[in-house]
Amino acid sequence: MTDTPATLADLGWTHFFQQQLSLEEWEATTPVRVFGLNRHLFETVGLSGPRQVILPVGWHGLTAEQLPTVGDWLLLNADGEVVRLLERTSLFKRMASGRESKVQLIGANIDTLFVVTSCNQDFNLSRIERYLALALDGGVDPVLVLTKIDLSDEVERFRAEAETLRPGMAVVAVNSKIESAAEALKSWCGRGQTVALVGSSGVGKSTLVNTLLADAVQETGEIRDLDDKGRHTTTARSLHLLPIGGLLLDSPGIRELQLGGCEEGVAALFDEIETVARECRFSDCRHQGETGCAVEAADARGEFDPRRLANYLKLRSEQDRTAETLEQKRRKEKSFSKVVKRAKKHRNENCGEY
Repeated sequence: MTDTPATLADLGWTHFFQQQLSLEEWEATTPVRVFGLNRHLFETVGLSGPRQVILPVGWHGLTAEQLPTVGDWLLLNADGEVVRLLERTSLFKRMASGRESKVQLIGANIDTLFVVTSCNQDFNLSRIERYLALALDGGVDPVLVLTKIDLSDEVERFRAEAETLRPGMAVVAVNSKIESAAEALKSWCGRGQTVALVGSSGVGKSTLVNTLLADAVQETGEIRDLDDKGRHTTTARSLHLLPIGGLLLDSPGIRELQLGGCEEGVAALFDEIETVARECRFSDCRHQGETGCAVEAADARGEFDPRRLANYLKLRSEQDRTAETLEQKRRKEKSFSKVVKRAKKHRNENCGEY
């Protein structure tokens, strides 16, 4: 899976994690980082190299956010059993696709999020804003990476449009197939730094991963002539050591990113609208016809980009629905838990009669 690192710092270990360990834990446990997972089995790497560990049975009932994911740090005892999960510097999550409303973790302890999009029909400002909100909600600076520049004559137009999304955001245009792509991104990939690649299916993430790793780790698919989209190739999240010293987390392409619990990220991305929203008469104003809405008044004066305002309102509404759905699910799970406890109590009381 990977070579044995020389130090924990090579794996991204910092003082943030060190200070979480007591002296007894430092002497009796071994820190390892999660590089991959398959249900209850984790692929980890520590100073002794790769090893597989199993999720403790007592952890199976924990929520998604409480369970380890790729990028996490675990403490193992002398028998190789998981003792505990260390606090994270960052955590990225989304709502899983399908009818069931549940949170799906993308990765943890990431320093920089590379949001990858291609210079063709896949380029969509509103979709990119979803990924930027994801990054900002995790407290991580996003870097927008424009790929497939060798197939486009309008790279500078794409770059100019991308730079309007967030002042000061780094926008890097690369040809993922050649070594210069790694050179363009190396300032974010130094020793011990963890970067993650996210983006829609077929934007060239796997090709970029292979170039950064200088190896054909991920399979790649050719672009379809019909719609300029590549075929999705990455099937599982995985962490890799980079030749230049950093760590890279690759994840499957996302056809539709549903943000879960990302209110702070949305607010940070659309701060020009949020600033005006504070002047609304009602603190819970939805900016859709309420009396005294400062946002609608500013929009009428032409102060906002119509597309950007529409996407802001869409993401705000989506966050409200997600929060309501998750709350309903928590209530249902809590109610079911009470039923199970009453049933166990009743069974134990009846057993005591014999």
